[in-house]
Amino acid sequence: MFPQVSFSAKAILLGERIDLRSGFAAEALARNPLTVSVKGGGVAVLFRYGAVVLFNVPPAAQAPFLEQVLALVSNRHEQPETEEVAVRIDPEVLEGVQGGAVCFESMSVERVQIAASVLSKSLVLAMYESRVAQNFDRIEPLARNLERTGRIGGNSSELLKHIGAMLRSEQMMVGSVEISEKPDTLWDHPDLEGLYLRIEGEFEIRERYAVLERKLNLISRTVQTVAELLHSKRSLRLEWAIVLLIVFEVMLTLYTMSTGGS
Repeated sequence: MFPQVSFSAKAILLGERIDLRSGFAAEALARNPLTVSVKGGGVAVLFRYGAVVLFNVPPAAQAPFLEQVLALVSNRHEQPETEEVAVRIDPEVLEGVQGGAVCFESMSVERVQIAASVLSKSLVLAMYESRVAQNFDRIEPLARNLERTGRIGGNSSELLKHIGAMLRSEQMMVGSVEISEKPDTLWDHPDLEGLYLRIEGEFEIRERYAVLERKLNLISRTVQTVAELLHSKRSLRLEWAIVLLIVFEVMLTLYTMSTGGS
């Protein structure tokens, strides 16, 4: 299955979801996560949240395989996130990441699944990190204007809709990926937990996830604060409208009384 001592692993985030029930049954080497042999050489690990990790798949075999996968992908990304690392089989080194390469003592489907889990999570984090950074760029002028003038800009409602939709999407996706959870492979192969922890630590999965969570919470609080300010602003306008109506009604009553008395 892996004739080379060294080869590459390429992770691609194709979209929001892959329907894993609709294909690759004949090629399956293992499930949860689905691991399949690729026609033309190599192995691929597929995740329901839209990620595919290719191990030792020749360039000529990648395109037809990815076309097959794309038919099962919903909400495709126009510019998929990608990440590529070297993989080395070396029984003399500690399993993990050495010199920028993922090292295995020996080759097995379970080791491939563990490495693929970390690479796919790294891709998802990279996408969210980029999106959250864009949201911060949108929030900054709003906060600056609020600090300077005490008022919310005219486009705040549209901004809230945009950030709110992004926030819901990101929270749902992060939840479905289960970034903080260990892969199911470790339930049956607890002896490989050290390998997983070393690869996960090299890619700083937990640290990046913690930072992302803090930023998402900050965005959530910002959205809530602005929403409350907008609500207060509308309530104040409504109160003034009611006061003006009462004043108008009183003046109209006084005018009617004065003209009737004359």
